[in-house]
Amino acid sequence: MSFLRIENLTKRYTSDVEVLTNINVNVEKQDFLVLVGPSGCGKSTLLNLIAGLDEVTSGAILIDNKDVVNEAPANRDIAMVFQSYALYPNMSVRENITFGLEMRKVPKDERIRKSEEAGDILQISHLMDRKPSALSGGQRQRVAMGRALVRDPAIFLFDEPLSNLDAKLRVDMRTEIKKLHKTLGATIVYVTHDQIEAMTLATKIAVMNGGVIQHLGTPHEIYYKPANLFVASFMGSPSMNILEVDVTEGVNNKPELVLDTGEGDLVRISLPEVNIAPGHYLMGLRPEHVSDVDSVAKESDEFARFTSKVEVVEPAGADTYVVLPLGSENIVARVNGEVEVEPGDSLELAINLKRIHFFDKESGERISTEVVE
Repeated sequence: MSFLRIENLTKRYTSDVEVLTNINVNVEKQDFLVLVGPSGCGKSTLLNLIAGLDEVTSGAILIDNKDVVNEAPANRDIAMVFQSYALYPNMSVRENITFGLEMRKVPKDERIRKSEEAGDILQISHLMDRKPSALSGGQRQRVAMGRALVRDPAIFLFDEPLSNLDAKLRVDMRTEIKKLHKTLGATIVYVTHDQIEAMTLATKIAVMNGGVIQHLGTPHEIYYKPANLFVASFMGSPSMNILEVDVTEGVNNKPELVLDTGEGDLVRISLPEVNIAPGHYLMGLRPEHVSDVDSVAKESDEFARFTSKVEVVEPAGADTYVVLPLGSENIVARVNGEVEVEPGDSLELAINLKRIHFFDKESGERISTEVVE
């Protein structure tokens, strides 16, 4: 039995404004579920419904097999960490961390013990007597996490906790949150619009758009077998290249892909390990799966070469991103950073044929192309 179950959950603000539609999610104990999606997709609304900060229109939320839809937030055994930290400026770090316990009449010696334990875990023991104004953004977020930690809740809820931090500090805090999850064995539901955060933190990801869960799965499933075009394009940076392609019947009745390199040449790619009928499709290729031949060959012995003229070069240290025409679109390829290339150069690249995705042109749904023996 799942520790957190969300069943057929719907949220409407008016009869014609439905922000969540038939949400179903199962979260096991010690899972780290990340709700990710663009602004306005409903992820924060879903978190607020779990927390009890907003009213459910229909459906059920069960925590440890108990429906909490009609329970007050204080009775749900959850602790929430907000984007804004929400610290009391006139209180010390220790007072901020223990304030909730004080309101619950927890004895002073237990409050002190719990605050010291949280301080040790979060590495803020030396800050206990400071006020929030004397702390950095990362330190304030640790204090907010400490306030949740001393509650020892059944579920931790995080609402975009890192969005106010600079890029380097976000990376550092991601590591700290991942360590915290491992140390505590906690059950966490975490909201972010940052798909890198989602991939690095989660044991399970729910990709949302338009108030609907588009795909619920592990980070590996989300990235390598996206359910539809939205998930494929949203997850990954740079995003997946999407091309309109025709699949024809080639040699020995095997499917064949025909691509225009943009230089007047057609590349015919036999797809012997792909089960797909002839037709017009959308094809997805992640930038790392269109790369210099040496890089592709390291991860696959099935690849197709082509040459195209480079339009844009974006050096990024260990990698270089190049923009060049393929098929009907410009695509982004990721090549080894040591490859010397300039705009206008003709560059030989390779496509990892094991990492091609096909999507239905009308519905956008991913088409399974696995060959059944």
